[in-house]
Amino acid sequence: MMKVKTPKNGRVKRELEKRAPKLVETGKKTLILQGTKTSGTLNGVLSEIYRLKKGGAVRFTRKNDNIRPFESGGETSLEFFSLKTDCSIFVYGSHSKKRPNNLVIGRMYDHHIYDLVEVGVENFKSIESFTYDKKLAPRMGSKPFIAFVGEGFENVDELKHLKEVLLDLLRGEVVENVNLAGLDRAYICTAISSNRVYLSHCALRLKKSGSVVPRMELVEVGPSMDLVVRRHRLPNEGLRKEAMKKAKDQPKKKVKNVSSDAVQGTIGKIYIPDQKIGDMALPNKAKGVKRERREAKKKEANERASKKQKEESE
Repeated sequence: MMKVKTPKNGRVKRELEKRAPKLVETGKKTLILQGTKTSGTLNGVLSEIYRLKKGGAVRFTRKNDNIRPFESGGETSLEFFSLKTDCSIFVYGSHSKKRPNNLVIGRMYDHHIYDLVEVGVENFKSIESFTYDKKLAPRMGSKPFIAFVGEGFENVDELKHLKEVLLDLLRGEVVENVNLAGLDRAYICTAISSNRVYLSHCALRLKKSGSVVPRMELVEVGPSMDLVVRRHRLPNEGLRKEAMKKAKDQPKKKVKNVSSDAVQGTIGKIYIPDQKIGDMALPNKAKGVKRERREAKKKEANERASKKQKEESE
């Protein structure tokens, strides 16, 4: 039986509440780490990914010789690091003669490996190799456009899987509304062949168009690279169903006799019981009752006087 430890101070309690499952999840953190052997190109790729994801990524610079994501038992250390850093996406770089400049991108579910995509990096160009106006440089933490160009992302299984992983890696925090002025970058993924994708990073330049919507121009700011798909592993059907479950929203309590209308807005009905005014007891000192009595006495006196006058005339 596992021993459950409770937090001893407020700081630990707040940190555990941040890591707890939520009805609406925030942005996914990325874990960047490397294997026993890497190349200069691969180190540059990992540095650029960390630079683009700064604020939402954790990087380990030490070499890890016991991490092998595609092998049984080689993911134990990776899952431990995911639990320790609270990261749900990882990027693992390694270099060998069989698989040079190898990059493994994977997603985690409950700090266990969910799926994996292995790509080889070719024709890498860093941010420093591009010349452009530094005023156009994207701001850290800004929301990007992500465009997937090519039929391969709809027809080829490997590219469809790579598209899902790249979306989770690059999109950042999920938001409902976006300010147009805050959109200053775009990731362009072009399917060149059935196993090769060209990834580029561009800045958005807004120009006058004569209308309310501005005209946009793309300026490549780097990095750019070719991603060659080597291996990929999909999650099993049971794990996929478990991960795709959604929590039911709390149903709103129905308010009686209240309805909404598109024109009039909220409409309510008020029910008033019968008042039965005829059966109500009125006080004797009511002014209305005194007036009625005086008028009745006056009317009665007038009738008597007219009757007496009529008798005398006969």
